[in-house]
Amino acid sequence: MKDPYYGRSEVSNSDLSALKKMLYAVDSPDPTNAYKFGTLIDCMITESHRVNYSTLECSGEPYTQEDFDKANEMKKAFLRDDFCRNMLERSTPQKVMINPNQRFVTDGFEYYLPTRSKWDLFMDVLGWGGDIKSTTATTHKQFVDAIYHFDYDRQRAWYMDMAGSNQDVLIGISKVNFKVFKVPIKRGDELYRSGKEKVDDLAFKYWMMFA
Repeated sequence: MKDPYYGRSEVSNSDLSALKKMLYAVDSPDPTNAYKFGTLIDCMITESHRVNYSTLECSGEPYTQEDFDKANEMKKAFLRDDFCRNMLERSTPQKVMINPNQRFVTDGFEYYLPTRSKWDLFMDVLGWGGDIKSTTATTHKQFVDAIYHFDYDRQRAWYMDMAGSNQDVLIGISKVNFKVFKVPIKRGDELYRSGKEKVDDLAFKYWMMFA
C-alpha cells in the first residue's frame, strides 16, 4: 500500500528533482529499481513491520531473494556501526515534517512555498537527523562524489532548513562491499552551501512556474 505522504500537495525535494529533469532534460538511468531497493533497506532498518521475510515483500511490493539477502547484509553492517546503531535508537524513524508557508530567499527576493519532508532518522531531543542511502560506492571518496552527483547535498539542505537544524548526516551503505560511510554536514559548510544553492535555484523556478 502506498504511503499517503507521497500523495500530499506540499512541495518536496523530489518535486525539485522532477523539475530539474523537466527543465534540463537530465539524462540519467531509470531510478525506479534503485528507489525500490532503497525502500527495502530503509524499511528493514527503520520500519521492520512493513517487511515480510516469508513472502519477500515490503509494503506489498515483491522483491527477489537476492534483493532480500543483499539488503539484510546491509542492515547488519548498519547495526554493527556504533554511531548508526545509537542514532537509530535515539531517533523517530520516518518522521514527517510539514511547513505550510516556508520562507525562501533567492538573490534577495523573498517568497514562500508549502513544503514537506520525510526523514529516515530524526532525533527530536537533539533537533537533527539524517538519511540512509544505498550506494554502489566502495570507498568514502566515491560516496562523497555520489552525494554531489545525485544531489544528496540539495536534499540535506532542504531537510535541514525545514527542521531548522544546524547539522545532519548522510549514511551510505555499500551494496558491493557492505561498508558504511558517514558524511557529517554542518550548516554553512561546503556541502550545505552547495545544496542550498541548488535548493534556491530550483525552489525559485518552482515558485515562478507553479505557485
